[in-house]
Amino acid sequence: MKISQAPATRPTAVLVLADGTSIYGEGLGAPGEAIGEVCFNTAMTGYQEILTDLSYAGQLITFTCPHIGNVGVNADDVESDSKSMAARGAIFRAAPTSPSNYRAQLDICAWMRRRGIVGIAGVDTRALTALIRERGMPHGIIAHNPSGKFDIDALKKRAAEWEGLEGRDLAKDVTTLQPYANDEAGWEWGAGYAAHDGSGPHVVVIDYGVKQNILRRLGAEGARVSVVSGKTSFEEIAARNPDGVVLSNGPGDPAATGEYAVPVIRKLIEAKIPLLGICLGHQMLAIAVGGKTKKMTQGHHGANHPVTDLATGKVEIVSMNHGFTVDADALPDNVEATHMSLFDGTNCGIALKDAPAFSVQYHPEASPGPQDSFYIFQRFVDSVKKAAA
Repeated sequence: MKISQAPATRPTAVLVLADGTSIYGEGLGAPGEAIGEVCFNTAMTGYQEILTDLSYAGQLITFTCPHIGNVGVNADDVESDSKSMAARGAIFRAAPTSPSNYRAQLDICAWMRRRGIVGIAGVDTRALTALIRERGMPHGIIAHNPSGKFDIDALKKRAAEWEGLEGRDLAKDVTTLQPYANDEAGWEWGAGYAAHDGSGPHVVVIDYGVKQNILRRLGAEGARVSVVSGKTSFEEIAARNPDGVVLSNGPGDPAATGEYAVPVIRKLIEAKIPLLGICLGHQMLAIAVGGKTKKMTQGHHGANHPVTDLATGKVEIVSMNHGFTVDADALPDNVEATHMSLFDGTNCGIALKDAPAFSVQYHPEASPGPQDSFYIFQRFVDSVKKAAA
């Protein structure tokens, strides 16, 4: 498949895929190189949340929407403060224009430079997306050099030799180093994030790469939230006397992270502590009860994914970001499938029949529907209150 790019008199960036495909364009954001798995995201909005989602560690994001960045960036719309730990690079059809929005505090190119995100514009993103859909997510490298000089052979070699995401535990690289308490609740128009009063049932969030809005939505439902490292032991978690535990989203291969996370999750299940898993947490909950996960060809990345609640028939429009999926055919008898993707029939939710634990593959804290899935947090906090009563 031939991939073209917008004409450029002097290209300042190039995207090189492992098969040798080289796509020239205009460099933006941070100069340098970014290597990773090339995926595509179909969201038309929310690019700042996408680029700061730690679940994208090790990936280069192709935005299918041709106009990205035109409302600028601001301090409220980030999902992680960690620089250079989320998406490694970004691929655009058109170069971002000057921001035009009352909330804008900075233009996206300057913001990407500050965060170390390497970008390229002028790419035929429709053709690149078609390639990914047909052949899967390739390994690639974005090089941004204002001089326009590139060693294509060396870049191709690096892309071809990159180890990929299968078998890799990336959660250990993005998890918090120190426990902390969340003091924010839901966002309010004109007021920003509300402050949490510190009351309510205590929920411990195990951070495998948690998005900040997960913490805020828990706070909005009245939970008192504390966050611990993804490598925290069951004994340390139990010592915090949690009324419930959330297994967060995160990057990498769930089976790899599960080597140390799954034994902890199994003990939490045995202790009958209410559990909620999200994305990577969903996948590891499935592994903990005897299920399996597998790598997807193109993954699910976007804010327009239809998912059905199998109990009610309700269809939600959800945000997704995952390259691995729970094998629906390998779920044990004590697990009930609760949600399913209407795109490809893959599993999007489970609930245990013999323990107060459930999980979803998608991101209920996001607002693409716009708030179709907030009920997940209400359901979880209600189960926590019921168990504590």
